[in-house]
Amino acid sequence: MNWKRVAIALFAVVPVIALFAFGFTRDPAEIPSPLPGKMAPPFKLAVVASGEGVLAKSVGDTIRLRDMAGKVIVLNFWASWCLPCRTEHAALSAMARYYADKPTQFIGVLYNDEPAAGLRWIGEMGGMSYPAVTDVESRTAIDYGLYGVPETFIIDPTGRVAHKELGPVTEEVIRRVVDSVLVAMAPADSGSRPINK
Repeated sequence: MNWKRVAIALFAVVPVIALFAFGFTRDPAEIPSPLPGKMAPPFKLAVVASGEGVLAKSVGDTIRLRDMAGKVIVLNFWASWCLPCRTEHAALSAMARYYADKPTQFIGVLYNDEPAAGLRWIGEMGGMSYPAVTDVESRTAIDYGLYGVPETFIIDPTGRVAHKELGPVTEEVIRRVVDSVLVAMAPADSGSRPINK
């Protein structure tokens, strides 16, 4: 037996085994994002579905991040072809209605989809309480580092990303994050920095 060859083989195999062992300790669903805690990328998106009541925006209007300074923004990326988006739709609509009298704004960003398909989907789902916008050429999705849909970003009143949720978002997550941001902004409202993008 050639001990030199055995040593070389062990030297090559041990790091691979160690790498696999490390990989098994990681959660494959956990995808790190650089955005939480950082300023949200600016956006300017056209409204394709108005929403309902006090939450409504006019179709054809433009929604800009900078125009929502002082509000908690729940920015949800979705598509008509996305099955998990159906799972979260009722929760998002219910939470948008629940926070309608608070300084919040829910926005659905139609990702990699045709507006007509998105409008059909909204109709099939029984409507959408908050406005939907279209992301032409997926520029905003790229800026936000989207991995897929659904993904939800919660942005604080100063324009910082407070939370990113991969996959279908739940009422519990929305309440926990939005309530914590609203509580944090209440006493120091005068000291919050406006979004200047």
